[in-house]
Amino acid sequence: MQRRATEDLHDMAAGLDQRPRAEVAALLADGQIAAAAAVRVALPRIVAGATAMAVSITRGARLHYVAAGSSGLMAAADAQELGGTFSIPADQLRIHMAGGLPTGVEMPGGTEDDTESLGAVLADLDADDTLIAVSASGTTPYTLAAVKIARDKGATVIGIANNADTPLLQDAHHAILLPTPAEVLSGSTRMGAGTAQKIALNMLSTLMAVELGAIHDGMMVNLRADNAKLRARATGIVAQIAKVDSAVAEAALDAADGVVKPATLIAAGGISPAEAAELLTQTHGNLRAALKRLG
Repeated sequence: MQRRATEDLHDMAAGLDQRPRAEVAALLADGQIAAAAAVRVALPRIVAGATAMAVSITRGARLHYVAAGSSGLMAAADAQELGGTFSIPADQLRIHMAGGLPTGVEMPGGTEDDTESLGAVLADLDADDTLIAVSASGTTPYTLAAVKIARDKGATVIGIANNADTPLLQDAHHAILLPTPAEVLSGSTRMGAGTAQKIALNMLSTLMAVELGAIHDGMMVNLRADNAKLRARATGIVAQIAKVDSAVAEAALDAADGVVKPATLIAAGGISPAEAAELLTQTHGNLRAALKRLG
């Protein structure tokens, strides 16, 4: 059997349960920091994967997140943020977690071996889609079966794993190896491995958003302002970019039905909602380019 780095025993594991709790806490913190640092070696692959995701969204295709267990929770968390943060339409997002998304506190482990239902689950996957497959071990049967289906259909596959030379990375078009060190608690990949996965997934989706024009000067100009906090944030974004006060920004948001990009153009140029919409159409939704056309 191939060695799995995620199952290695930490070099400080001996007597761990007998150490002072503050010392154990320090080891746990250091383990998380080391796991986060491991993401840096994967930067070029993450950038390439994000570009593939942006291409799928631009074409009106879908992103399919596939994983099991802790990796599934990391993947689902990223997918569920894309609507509110970047206004990615719900019909362009799919979450395929082994056993389904948990509705209670228990998450059955046996479902990661269940590959029988995947054909039906991935029935709407096609060649323009991108599948993001996550598995700490790189050998999870559920995830590998989904990858095979995706490849057979001509879809692009992004694979994220914490062990090198594993089937997931070998079968992915964009193989993202996160070489996290041994867990302080051997095999508990919800810890360091999960932290690295979360970072990589956040980076993939955020870089995708940059490609899609959903970010301007580090601000979320595609956010969906559907609560008081986000409405206040949207007001601040419009005011900052358009260089107007809050009252003008609020009025512009009202005129634009709460949508940040047209509101920014309305506030900055004193134009109508229809004119703002036309500018954004001409610039394919790129706010920076639209602002330049205001003169």
